[in-house]
Amino acid sequence: MKKLLLAIMALGFPFAVLAQAYPSKPVRIVVPFPAGGPADIFGRGLAHGMSEKLGQPVIVENIGGVGGVLGVDRVAKSAPDGYLLALNSASTVAIAPYSLSQMPYDVKKDLALITVVVRVPEVLAVHPSVPAANVAEFIAYAKANPGKINFGSAGGGSITHLAGELLKAEAGVDMVHVAYKGAAPAVTDLVGGQVQMGIFDVPVLLGHIRAGRLKALAVTSGSRASTLPDVPTTAEAGYPSVTSDNWYGLVAPAATPRAVQKRLHAAAVATLSSAAIQEQYAKVSGVPSPGSPQDYARFLAAEQAKWSKIVHAIGFKN
Repeated sequence: MKKLLLAIMALGFPFAVLAQAYPSKPVRIVVPFPAGGPADIFGRGLAHGMSEKLGQPVIVENIGGVGGVLGVDRVAKSAPDGYLLALNSASTVAIAPYSLSQMPYDVKKDLALITVVVRVPEVLAVHPSVPAANVAEFIAYAKANPGKINFGSAGGGSITHLAGELLKAEAGVDMVHVAYKGAAPAVTDLVGGQVQMGIFDVPVLLGHIRAGRLKALAVTSGSRASTLPDVPTTAEAGYPSVTSDNWYGLVAPAATPRAVQKRLHAAAVATLSSAAIQEQYAKVSGVPSPGSPQDYARFLAAEQAKWSKIVHAIGFKN
């Protein structure tokens, strides 16, 4: 019995030491989109708060590509030591498994879910050159000009792409999809008129809308955005099925020690529950949504069920 107890203690000791020592160096959070986009805004806010809670610098590293999948894949295949995390988007864990012909990681087997970070509404916006002041006028214009409207997205298979495809299917219009490596470059071209329409997170479009560089036609959420109170929802505009609330979560490699996962979870939840981050996120319509890993798993299952149906309905495969 004594030998068995000693053996158990010996096995447990390294993990106790690891949990106690962690983190002993800077932690990196991969934001799988270019700097300047909504994921970057939320990721940097989270990183700043977690730095204070963990007592080590938390550095954001931007790795874009394939609708965010490349960045998450980098983390999924990294050493499971808690020093490389990912701010995943809805597209990387709820859409990509159904829209990609070759998925580089298995969400259930390769990733440890830490917490949902933030939920954020999206807005359908057009370039000022488009002669439409509302969704009905935009649809009429699109029908009168088939194939002449380009809509940009953060990448093929991203939520910003599927939201546009969903609008095409529901409204029966012919628009051309243009994929970018992240929201930031797509929005740059939207403001420049290279693409005429886009459905993106409110934060990345808000400044352009307020400055008159873009026209907001509808919020693709169940309720209006607090930062755009005069913009109707797609349901109010007659398209209740066109909904695309976006969200971001925090994940680590699946084999990350449980004690380290708990430390990360505690730091993330404390950050997201703080008045400072709530105020910061609210300025761009973000709603901090911390919860347990079990809460995250249930939420993710519901999101996968929703988006897999849409992917199959529009026949998309990348």
